[in-house]
Amino acid sequence: MGELLEWFMRLENTKPFALVLFFVTFVAIVLYVYTGRNRTQRLESYKNIPLEDDEGDAALREDKQK
Repeated sequence: MGELLEWFMRLENTKPFALVLFFVTFVAIVLYVYTGRNRTQRLESYKNIPLEDDEGDAALREDKQK
């Protein structure tokens, strides 16, 4: 166990390990987003998220109009 910690404490070993870890995570996220059965519907629904109103905001506007 001590040898493993010593190996991680050396930057020349830790940097490539972190690079591989982050690259695998990035590839997994890209595969999740761009694959699947309902990819088109899912991505189309995501594009309108910034324009949608929250339920709480709609209730506040209705109260102000009354």
